[in-house]
Amino acid sequence: MEPLITQGSSKWPGVNMGHRILLFCGILSSLLYMAMNVFIARLYEGYNSISQAVSELSAIGAPTKSLWVFPGVIYTLLVAAFGWGILKSARHNKPLRISGGLLLAYGIVGLVWPFAPMHQREVLAAGGATLSDTFHIILSVITVLLMLLAMGFGAVAFGKPFRRYSLLTIGVLLVLGSWTAIDGAKLEANLPTPWLGISERILIGVFLLWIVVLAVILLRKTK
Repeated sequence: MEPLITQGSSKWPGVNMGHRILLFCGILSSLLYMAMNVFIARLYEGYNSISQAVSELSAIGAPTKSLWVFPGVIYTLLVAAFGWGILKSARHNKPLRISGGLLLAYGIVGLVWPFAPMHQREVLAAGGATLSDTFHIILSVITVLLMLLAMGFGAVAFGKPFRRYSLLTIGVLLVLGSWTAIDGAKLEANLPTPWLGISERILIGVFLLWIVVLAVILLRKTK
């Protein structure tokens, strides 16, 4: 079987513990976000993870809005730390360096999310959208773009197996992203979105898994 790392596969001697901690932050960030989705959703009475978007957990007026903010900030800081760790790891690997920079930007942009919550779907359908909702959509587009670019550059940083895996992940994101966008319009009209929660969580999940895989690859190179 072809090894996962074929480009620049030599070990990195002399890497300090602080560097490895930065890389491990990638794994921690994904675990934290998954935990947030599971446990905070349970605290929202009547919330349906199958049909409702993740953003509805932090929507204006949602009972879990304040519960989401602090761990959400920690998540973005962890991703930013991981991006910084990638930059320290990249050395002469330009695609990896760009991917790390994009993930660092993804984390920094994430710090703005608490200032741009959406309104609940009933309010949106009644014409109660504000500048916060517009900013929420803009941030969503920027975030997805950073995710796709980070994976695209990361895909060419290593060998064929990781490249194929990354391209498959990008394909899933594009397909589910289109589906989610269609359901997003239904959400704003307060129409049924029976599979919105599932499609969005799969979309998020494949990205979180990609982060974990990349972190494991880099940590293996620092042993």
